[in-house]
Amino acid sequence: MKGNYDKAFENVIRLRVMSILMVNEQFDFNSFKEFLEVTDGNLASHLRNLENAEYIRVEKSFAGRKPLTNYLATEAGKKAFQSHLDFLENLINENKT
Repeated sequence: MKGNYDKAFENVIRLRVMSILMVNEQFDFNSFKEFLEVTDGNLASHLRNLENAEYIRVEKSFAGRKPLTNYLATEAGKKAFQSHLDFLENLINENKT
């Protein structure tokens, strides 16, 4: 079967985070929180999980005195996510017949 199942994307929040990062160069913490409708702690936990897997990286900066935290997908993260999507697509196609 083409693609690999990746437990890092087993959770819907992590799956959605990577989907967002595949089509956006970067995305900030507050935008994720608002878009995904999750709590700070829940989001932070999922982002940390993806960061520990080296699928995303964090960039911290300031806009004036306000801290900004942006997230970007790494090349390894993009490849792993695409492989996971390929696996799911093949799984769906196999079960259509």
